[in-house]
Amino acid sequence: MWRVTDNTWWVAALTGGTAVLASWVTTLGNARTARIQGQAAAETQRRQQLRDGRRRAYLDLVEQAHRMAELYWKVSAASRVEDAAERAAAWSALYERERDEYAGIRRCVRVVDLEGPPEVAEAAEALKREVGSFHRPFTTMVEGDGSAVEEAVAEFDGRYRPFWAALNRFVDTAREALHST
Repeated sequence: MWRVTDNTWWVAALTGGTAVLASWVTTLGNARTARIQGQAAAETQRRQQLRDGRRRAYLDLVEQAHRMAELYWKVSAASRVEDAAERAAAWSALYERERDEYAGIRRCVRVVDLEGPPEVAEAAEALKREVGSFHRPFTTMVEGDGSAVEEAVAEFDGRYRPFWAALNRFVDTAREALHST
């Protein structure tokens, strides 16, 4: 009888030890799984925040570029005004606005530079250069006279195609970056 009781105790001890060990292993596994899930959730949230920040920066730049285009369309429309004094007054008013709107482009490009990635920042810088290329002929239009103004108007109107091409390159590059994030 001593042996039966002795074996029972060992079986009970072994069963209890196995249960405790199994519980401990399960707890370690659950803790590891929870840690991995938490890290995955944090990484997903970080990526989403990065994507959202980039998207906002890209949209702000596109919106500002369109505001510049609207301003430049008004400049081109004013160049078709017959009365020289009226045309000069319109150009002067728009010239003042151009400075403020261009400051908005510079700000948006800097935000895109911060948000990245580098290829989108490069496309934004190229867009800023194209926007800036309107300034020289516009200055001549406002300050010049005679044939210099006519040449400047032609040069100004010739800047639209490269501007839209740069904007389209920026949008394509930004879209690709957003889809890869």
